[in-house]
Amino acid sequence: MVHDHKDSIQRLKTVEGHIRGIQRMLDEDQYCIDVIRQIQAVQSALNKISTQILDGHLNTCLLTVAQGDDPAERQRVLNEITEVFETANRV
Repeated sequence: MVHDHKDSIQRLKTVEGHIRGIQRMLDEDQYCIDVIRQIQAVQSALNKISTQILDGHLNTCLLTVAQGDDPAERQRVLNEITEVFETANRV
């Protein structure tokens, strides 16, 4: 299934720029709290991208499988989603 990831790709490019900025901040030995705030901003941006991608997955791939006739495939996709949430909760 083909997804339109243009917005997510643009957001990732922005995050990439922020990461470079954080590296510069560390190179310049800037105030630690300011560095941490920038890291938190990047984490928030990555969470937003992850949410967008998951939303797309749920509204395309999951719906397709849910409407299909293969119970094993439905279970596989549900297990994937559960695994993603379990992994996110471990972080």
